[in-house]
Amino acid sequence: MLSMILAETGMVGLGAGLGAGLAVIGAGIGIGSIGGKAGEGIARQPEAADNIRGNALILSALIEGVALFAVVVTLLLSGKIGG
Repeated sequence: MLSMILAETGMVGLGAGLGAGLAVIGAGIGIGSIGGKAGEGIARQPEAADNIRGNALILSALIEGVALFAVVVTLLLSGKIGG
């Protein structure tokens, strides 16, 4: 009953948009933090720049993967994709 009411009023789409937005905001904050700390680390130890840059790239890719997964799950739960 509740799911029918939510679907008729468009609240499911609102919830999906909110969930996807929060996932993307979280990823942006995480990647920004990684970039900032990597920049500080490279400034303090320029000789370790390659190692720091590589680790930051891997961590950023992992965060992007989690954010993409969260957006897909949110859209699947809303019924917008996958039937």
